[in-house]
Amino acid sequence: MKTKAKPKNRLVSAMMGALLLSNFAGGTIALAASDDPSAALPAALPPAPAWGYFVDGYKNNTTANMTLESNPVLGTLSRFLDLWTPGTSWNNGTKLNAGVLDANIQYVADIAASRTDAEEAAAYYDDRRNQTYGAIDGLGSLADVYRQNTNTFTTITSIPEDAASVKYNDGNGANKGGDSDSELGKMVDLIGTVRGNYASTTPAKNNFAYMRPYRWLDDTSIIVPTLVPAISSTPATDGGFPSGHTNASYLAALSLAYAVPERFQELLTRASEMGNNRIVAGMHSPLDVMGGRVTATALAAAALADPDNAALKQAAYDQAHAILLKENGTAEDRFSDYAKNKAQFTQRLTYGFTPIASTTEAMVVPKGAEVLLETRLPYLSGDQRRAVLATTGLSSGYPLLDDPEGWGRLNLFAAADGYGAFSGDVTVEMNASQGGFHASDSWRNNISGPGKLTKEGTGTLKLSGSNTYSGGTELNAGTLEGASETAFGSGAVANNGGTLAESATGRVAIGGDFAQASKGTLELNVASFGDMLDVDGAIDADGKLVVSFAKDYVPEAGSLTLIRHGKDKRIGQFSSVEINGLPSGYTAQLDYQSDRIALSIDNGTTPGTTPGTTPGTTAPDTGTTDPSAGTDDTDSGGSSAPEPNQEPDAGIDPFHSNVVSREAVVQTVRDAIAAAGNESRSFRDVGKHWASGTIAKAAKLRIAGGYADGTFRPNAPVTRAEFAAMIARAFGLAPSPASNVYADAASSWAAGSIGALADKGIIAGYADGSFRPNDPLTRAELVKIISQILNLNTLAKGSAAGFADVRGDHWAAEAIRLASSASLVQGISSSRFAPDDSSSRAEALTILLRALESDLTIKAMIDAM
Repeated sequence: MKTKAKPKNRLVSAMMGALLLSNFAGGTIALAASDDPSAALPAALPPAPAWGYFVDGYKNNTTANMTLESNPVLGTLSRFLDLWTPGTSWNNGTKLNAGVLDANIQYVADIAASRTDAEEAAAYYDDRRNQTYGAIDGLGSLADVYRQNTNTFTTITSIPEDAASVKYNDGNGANKGGDSDSELGKMVDLIGTVRGNYASTTPAKNNFAYMRPYRWLDDTSIIVPTLVPAISSTPATDGGFPSGHTNASYLAALSLAYAVPERFQELLTRASEMGNNRIVAGMHSPLDVMGGRVTATALAAAALADPDNAALKQAAYDQAHAILLKENGTAEDRFSDYAKNKAQFTQRLTYGFTPIASTTEAMVVPKGAEVLLETRLPYLSGDQRRAVLATTGLSSGYPLLDDPEGWGRLNLFAAADGYGAFSGDVTVEMNASQGGFHASDSWRNNISGPGKLTKEGTGTLKLSGSNTYSGGTELNAGTLEGASETAFGSGAVANNGGTLAESATGRVAIGGDFAQASKGTLELNVASFGDMLDVDGAIDADGKLVVSFAKDYVPEAGSLTLIRHGKDKRIGQFSSVEINGLPSGYTAQLDYQSDRIALSIDNGTTPGTTPGTTPGTTAPDTGTTDPSAGTDDTDSGGSSAPEPNQEPDAGIDPFHSNVVSREAVVQTVRDAIAAAGNESRSFRDVGKHWASGTIAKAAKLRIAGGYADGTFRPNAPVTRAEFAAMIARAFGLAPSPASNVYADAASSWAAGSIGALADKGIIAGYADGSFRPNDPLTRAELVKIISQILNLNTLAKGSAAGFADVRGDHWAAEAIRLASSASLVQGISSSRFAPDDSSSRAEALTILLRALESDLTIKAMIDAM
C-alpha cells in the first residue's frame, strides 16, 4: 500500500539559524573538504629493497638464484633470519630467538595432543590431494560444477585402511589440475600460470634449512598416523620453512578469487584452512605456514600484474561469469558463515604470536599488490585499492611479517571489506550498468579517519561497520545504505541526488547535521519499534521520504518516531512521502514535531482526534472499575498485596523527606492496589509493546490511564502536564491551584497536579514565568524531576555510564549521572543520552515505576499485584 502523507503546516517555534552543514547552490549541498594535505595522495611505494620490487623480479625465484639480493622470495622472507641462522647442514642452524621458535614448535605439539578424528582426516586429504583440487572447495556450491566442467579430479576419494603403513599419492592423470580445452579452460590456465615455473618454495627451503616440527621434537607421533608414510627419507632436501603446500593452496585460491571475486573471502578462508591443516598434520609449524602465505601472496600478485598475463586473466574472469556463475551447484558450502571465516582467517595471519618489534610502524603497500583486489573492488582505481590495502593491513612487529615491501602485513580478507580508514577524502563511483560489484557492494570494516566519503554513480554501496570517520558523507547519485548504528561515521551527511537508505535494527545515527536536497530520497526501512534515523544536529528536509515496513512488523496505532533531530533544529519538509507495507485499512501521515519527525498511524478503527486538540495532551481517562470485574493476568501471578504486618525489610529510605514521606508513599500505593482489586485494564494499541507490563502496572496503580478511544499511545511524547499528573498520582500529592504559580497552566486539565508539584519544589517553569504544560517533556527534565523526589545519592551504586552528550556543565548532568548509577535510566546508546530529546509516555512510566520500586516494600507490593 502506498500512501501519500498529508504535510502538516506546523512550523518549529524557535528555529535555529541556517544549518551550518548546508550551502545551497542550485540545489546542491556541499560539505567542506578535508584539510588533510595527503587527502589525494595514493599509498606511496616503499623504497625498492636490495632484491628489487618483487613483481618486477619474480621470475628470479629459481635455484639458480640463491642469495637474498638475487631472489625476491628469499628477500621477502628474510625477516626469518631475525629468529634463525641456517647452519652448514639441515640440522645445525642456530636459534636467535628461542622464545618464538620454541613456541612455534610447541604449538604443533599442542595441536597434535587435542586434534579430533575429523581434523586428522581433513589433514590427510589436504596433504595427499592436489592443492588446486582442494582449493576449489572455496567455490562452495559450485565446486563440483567446476571440477566436472574442467575435469579437475583426485584419486584420493577416501582414506585407505592401510594408509598408516602405505604412502598413497594423488594419481598421475594429466588433467588432475584441470583441462585447458574445457569450457572453463582459461580459468584452468590462469591457475596453472600463477602456479607456474617461478612459484616453487624449493629455493627458500634450501636457503633457510629449518627443520619440520617432528624433527625438532624427534617425535613422529605428532604426525597424523595416516601420514607417517609420507615422511621424507632425505631431511636435507625436506626443509619446513616455508610450507610448499600452503604456498600452492593460496596460489590456486587467489587465482580462483581473481576469476570469481564473489567468493573472494571464502576462497581465502579455504586456503588458510589448507595451510592450517599442515600444522594439524604435524608436517609444518605456524611460521612455516605464515611463510607459505606471504610467498604465495607476492607470487600471485606478480603473475597477475605481469602484462603478459593480462589477456589470460580477463578471459578467465569472463568465462567464470558467462558460464560458471550461471550454474546451480549443489555441493556443500562449508564457508557460508562470514563471521567464522573472518575469525579463522584473522587468527591464522599471526597464529597468536606476540609482536617482537615496534607495533607502530606505518603500513607500506608493495608495488603491484593492488592487482589482487582488481576484480573484488573493480570500481576503485589502482591508487584507491592501494589505500584499501594500506588501511586494512596488520600492525607491525610480528615475527617474520615485517618485510620491507609489506607483503607479510597484507590482510586480503579485510581488504575485501573496503577501506579501514579514510585518511583523506574518498570518492567512490559505481556504475550499475557494468554489473557485479559495480552495481552493488558492501563495506563491512570499521572505518575510521578524518576523511570524507563521497558516493557517485548509479550503483549501491552498503556500509555496515562501526564507523567513526569524521569528514562527513556526501551522496550525489545511486544508493548509499547504512546497515549499522554508526554506518555514516561521526560527521554530517548531505544527500544531493541519490537514495540514502537505512536498514539497521534500531537507530542509525548521524553525528552532525543532515541535509537532503530536492533530488534526494531518504529511505527508512522499519522492522521494529525504535528503528529510526537519529540526527545529532540539525535537519534540512527536502526531496522524497520513503518509509517501508517489514513484512513481519505491523506498527501500533499512534505516533512512531522516524527521525529524531536536535530540538528546534529543522527547516523544510519532505516534498513527497511514500509509505509501503502497512496493512489494508491503515493510514499514516507525517507529524513534524520540535525534535522529531514522526508517523501518525491510524489502523482504521481508532476514532480521530477531536479537531482543535493536540493528540496526547487531553486528560487521560483514569476512571474507576468494579473491583470484582476480573483478574489482571499480566502481572499478578495470582498473588495479592501483602498485609501491613507482612511487609519485608524496607531497606534504605529513597525519598526526600521534605518532599514526600516514605510512609505516605507506601500508603498511597497500598490504597491504589486495594481500590483496583483484581481489575485488569488493557489498551488496544499496547499489545506486545516493550513496556506492556509496565503500562499494565501503572494503570492498576491509577498512575496513568488511556484515552477515551481505548488507546494508550505508548510511543507518543509525554507532555509536561501528563508527567506532572503521573508524579502526583504516584506519590499521593494533593492537588493545589497551578494558577498560584503559572498563569498558562491555570486552565490545564492537570492544573492541580502542576500546582502540587510546584508547591513541593519538584518542578519549575521557564524564565518568562510560563510552565508550557503541552510541551513535550525532555529526557533531561524527566530525570531532574525524579531527582527532586528521590535521594539519588543513597541509590547510586558507584558507577555510571559516561555520556558524551552530557558534559559536566549541563544543567542536569549530576542528576543524569546519579540516575544512571542507580540504574534508573540508560542512554539511547552506550555513549549518548540525548538529554534534549522528548521522552515517550512508555519511557516516562518505566522510569517512574523504577523510582517507586527503589523502595523495597513498594517493590514487593507491586510485584505481588
